[in-house]
Amino acid sequence: QVQLVESGGGLVQAGGSLRLSCAASGSIFINNMGWYRQAPGKQRELVATITNSDTTNYVDSVKGRFTISRGDAKNTVYLQMNSLKPEDTAVYYCNADAVSVKLRRDDYWGQGTQVTVSS
Repeated sequence: QVQLVESGGGLVQAGGSLRLSCAASGSIFINNMGWYRQAPGKQRELVATITNSDTTNYVDSVKGRFTISRGDAKNTVYLQMNSLKPEDTAVYYCNADAVSVKLRRDDYWGQGTQVTVSS
């Protein structure tokens, strides 16, 4: 299986910034990658996606504040979060559409990293 490991979450004040990172291992090819988030009592929602050709897509609520990007090797994805708001508080999950070394193509998920934005 493909393993995704997130890092960079934490506690920040409103208006602050965080940069999330996700590193993938065990893949031979990664197509799309993305970030999702889930707040307590809410459904998991897509935050941003990026293809291996760097086409990006964002949920309306983060446009202009968040930036998703890929590393040069295309096995990493980042989410730069600026002007954070309390409503951004959630567990953020990394996602990858990837092919494993066993040639299994699937959506793979990281364990999640907590982002908390205080008022």
